[in-house]
Amino acid sequence: MSQATVFWMHLVLGYVAWLLFFGAYALPRLKAMDWVESQRAIATLHSFRFFGLVFILPGVIGPNLPASFAEFAAYGDFATGILAILALLTVRIRPLFSLLVVAFNVVGAADIIIDYYHGNQVGLAPIAGQLGATYAIPIIYVPLLMITHIFAFYLLVRPQQAARILPGNAAAS
Repeated sequence: MSQATVFWMHLVLGYVAWLLFFGAYALPRLKAMDWVESQRAIATLHSFRFFGLVFILPGVIGPNLPASFAEFAAYGDFATGILAILALLTVRIRPLFSLLVVAFNVVGAADIIIDYYHGNQVGLAPIAGQLGATYAIPIIYVPLLMITHIFAFYLLVRPQQAARILPGNAAAS
């Protein structure tokens, strides 16, 4: 079996496993929480994305991992992690918290989508072994990140919740 086939199988199965977990365990709990607590839980998960900088550490990744892919992935994750941490630090300032929730979700989802596109453009799947110790990140961690971004966007656009978080709304204070 080729590296590319194994990589794509792992990636798809990563999504399947996390969707099963999310649907059975995380989704019911997140839906039972109020908006702030749900977004806070999601931000906590994404706050660990600072770890994406590992993509630029020599010795952790293979020497033939395209630098253009590794650098964009590393800094996109880092930016998302910092925005998520800032959101967590501002949870008591609801308008700022809401803005940072939107920011880390937009930056984070865009990072993942662009990384998928860029990985495809540079032929990452056939050289997936060059991910080295970071191989687990796109297979195990990224599917959960994307799933939680999608759920965070769902929470952001739900009419009953959106009215509460708009700046200037009395409930947002």
